[in-house]
Amino acid sequence: MLQTLTLFFGNMLLVFGALMPILNPPGHAPIFLSMTANYNSQERTILARRVGIYSFVLLLVSMFIGSYVLEFFGVSLPIVRVGGGLLVATAGWRLMSASDNVHKTEEMVEMNQHRPSNEELRQRAFYPLTFPITVGPGAITVAIALGAGFNGPGLQKFSMPLASLTAVAITSYSLYLCYRHAERLLKLLGNTGSIIFLRLSAFILLCIGIQIFWDGFSVLFGELLAQYLKH
Repeated sequence: MLQTLTLFFGNMLLVFGALMPILNPPGHAPIFLSMTANYNSQERTILARRVGIYSFVLLLVSMFIGSYVLEFFGVSLPIVRVGGGLLVATAGWRLMSASDNVHKTEEMVEMNQHRPSNEELRQRAFYPLTFPITVGPGAITVAIALGAGFNGPGLQKFSMPLASLTAVAITSYSLYLCYRHAERLLKLLGNTGSIIFLRLSAFILLCIGIQIFWDGFSVLFGELLAQYLKH
């Protein structure tokens, strides 16, 4: 029994430690805030909850069947990084090009005639807030790699999936908490501080996208160069 619990908690810490640095809920909270500046508090709460749920599902799907899906379509992980990096960089560029009027009070937001429906919020929560902003190519790659340990020997075969499920649930809930309370930061910064803060977040997001793209492109370029040198 003790050995089983030790193995379970060891695997849980392994998965949690692998996912948390790359998901980085506190670090992504400003980006979530910048991309939801036109929503009121209630709508941000809905979006934060949906992002937590979608992140949980997406990470588990990547762990359990991600490698099979990529193999079925003949897509490699470097290609996933290239495509995902372009998506993230595009989102960052759009935020940098957006209007400077990002600091809105609850009253100003409520005065807008058209408020998004629940369906629109669900769609927005998945793309781009969950994928590729929160759970991007890097997180998916890590999840797929962790899923390779599901076929281990003995107790590992049963402990790893259960531990992964628990770790992903904790990580997803931490995402929800950080996103849910991100708007408090907006109120503390004021109008000028919010503009500077959100512009910096957009620039960081752009850089992250370029970095993800470069990670995938460099691998593909290296493979191409190796094949060229063989001939």
